[in-house]
Amino acid sequence: MTAPAPRSPGFTDAGEDRERLPPVRFAFEGHTWKEIAHLLLNLPMSLFGFVYVVTTVWVSGVLTLTVIGVPLLAATLVGARQLGKLERARARALLGVRVEEPTPLPWARRGAGSGRLWLTLKDPVGWRTLLYDFIRLPWGVLTFSVTLVSLFVLWPVLPFVARGLSNVDRAMVRGLLSPSDELERRIAELESDRGVVVDTAAADLRRIERDLHDGAQARLVNLAMGLGLAKEKLLEDPDAAAAMVEEAHGEVKLALQELRDLARGIHPAVLTDRGLDAALSSVASRCTVPVQVTADLPSRPAPAIEGIAYFTVSELLQNVSKHSGARTASVDVWRADDRLLIQVRDDGHGGASLDGGSGMRGLADRLGAVDGLFVVDSPSGGPTTVTAELPWRDRS
Repeated sequence: MTAPAPRSPGFTDAGEDRERLPPVRFAFEGHTWKEIAHLLLNLPMSLFGFVYVVTTVWVSGVLTLTVIGVPLLAATLVGARQLGKLERARARALLGVRVEEPTPLPWARRGAGSGRLWLTLKDPVGWRTLLYDFIRLPWGVLTFSVTLVSLFVLWPVLPFVARGLSNVDRAMVRGLLSPSDELERRIAELESDRGVVVDTAAADLRRIERDLHDGAQARLVNLAMGLGLAKEKLLEDPDAAAAMVEEAHGEVKLALQELRDLARGIHPAVLTDRGLDAALSSVASRCTVPVQVTADLPSRPAPAIEGIAYFTVSELLQNVSKHSGARTASVDVWRADDRLLIQVRDDGHGGASLDGGSGMRGLADRLGAVDGLFVVDSPSGGPTTVTAELPWRDRS
C-alpha cells in the first residue's frame, strides 16, 4: 500500500480552501447602500424641485398683475407641501431620519375664499419647502458626482464619504423640512386636549343624565303616582291615604338626597362658598381611610382650576378607599410660583399606574387638557404618591 506523498507545510487542497473561505457578502453594510442610493437620487429630485420652484414662482409673480397670480402662488405652496412630504419619506426610508409631519392647514376653520387663501400664503412649511428645493440643485449635482466617482474610483473610502454627505442631507432635512418644533408641538397638544375636553364634557353630561333618569327622576315619578293614589283614597280610606302620604314623604327625602349628591358631583356648594381647603376636608371626611389635609394657599385660584383640583383629589381618595388597602393617607396642596401642586400619599400596597383601570388615565387626560401634569409613583408594596400640577390662575 503506497503511503501518501508528503505535503509541504502550508499546502492545502482546493477543497479545503473552499471550506475555509468566509461566506461571500457585500463589502458595504445595508445602511451604507441606502445612503449611496439617497445621494444618487439627489440629482433627479433636486432638479425636479428646482424646476418646480423657479417655474411656478416666476409664473405666479408675473401673473400677480392679474387676478390669478395670488391663487396660483397659494397653489404653489400647497404643492410644495407635497414635495416636502415626499422628501421626508425619502429621508425616513434611506437616511433613517425621523421627522414628524407638519400639522395640516386648518382650512375648515377659515371658511372659504380669502380666509383660506391668506392662511395658505402665510404657511411657513410651504415657504421653507420652496427654499429647500431652490437651494438643493448645486448640492444635488455635487453629491451625485462625488458618489458616482467614488463608487468606481474611491470605493475603499466610499462609506466614509457617503456618511459625511448624508449627514449634511440629514441636517438640511431637519432644518428646513421639519415642523416648527415648539409651535407644531403646541398646536398638536392643543388639538388633542380639545378633543379630551369635548369627550370628558360629553361623558359628564351622559353621567348626569343617567343619574337623573335612574335616580331622582324615577323617585319623583313614583312620588307622583303615590300621591295620586292617596288623593283617590283620601275620602274612602283615610288611614291608607295617610300611609301613602307617609311613604311619599320618604320618597321626597330620598330624591332630595340624590339631587344633593348629584349637585355635589357637579360642583359642591362648599367649594363655591368656602374654598378648596374646606371642600377637600369634606371629601377627606367621607374617605374610609383617615386622611390628613394640609392646604397652604395664599388666595383662591380661578373657579375652573379650583374645580379640577377638587375632583382630582376626590377621585384619588376614592381610589385610596377602594383599591389601596391603606391605613392612612394625606393630601397636601400648595402654590409654587404660577403652579398649583397637589400631592396625595397613602401607605397601601401600591401597584397603581396610569393603565391600571382605576381612573388614573382619565385624570391624567383631564389635567393635560388644561396644561397640567399628573405623575404616579406607586412601587409594588407601596407607598403610593400621586402628584398633580395645575397652572395657577387668579380668581379675578
